[in-house]
Amino acid sequence: MRRMNWGCGNDVRSGWINADLKDLPGVDVVGDIRVGLPLDDDVLDYIVSIHALPMISYPDLVPVLQELKRVLKPGGVLRLALPDVDKGIDAYRRGDLSHFFVPHEDVSSLGGKFVVHMLWYGYSVTLFTRDFIEELLAKAGYRDIRHCVYQETATELDGIIELDNREGESLFVEATK
Repeated sequence: MRRMNWGCGNDVRSGWINADLKDLPGVDVVGDIRVGLPLDDDVLDYIVSIHALPMISYPDLVPVLQELKRVLKPGGVLRLALPDVDKGIDAYRRGDLSHFFVPHEDVSSLGGKFVVHMLWYGYSVTLFTRDFIEELLAKAGYRDIRHCVYQETATELDGIIELDNREGESLFVEATK
């Protein structure tokens, strides 16, 4: 089983091909996905990405999803965890300060916490809803697009949920090449 942890940052994992833009300790594949991954076509069984896609600007989203699809084997699966803007809006409307992982010293207002959290201090440039990620995945040519919940998968792929985190703020989706 060949699997990739795309956009891993410092969260490198044994048994995974860890890929990131930054050359960090343990990262196996370093490079900007917008210019292509240095991998052959059809080589990975699945790819998991936890909150990396929001760092890609809108015009590059479909090409990036297509590049991830290119390296998946036929029938391979892409699993994404994305910040869920609907959950953020709901928490804002409820006045739930605890939903936002922004220290009070950084921002104290509810609206400020919402904005800084959703854009994660400026690293995130794209926000996601369930229907928006479905649309992007379909445009990129994926099929069998399914929403999942934390630690659950619609596949039989062993280990595909290993990287799941940030349950309360994320939406999870899987799509097949």
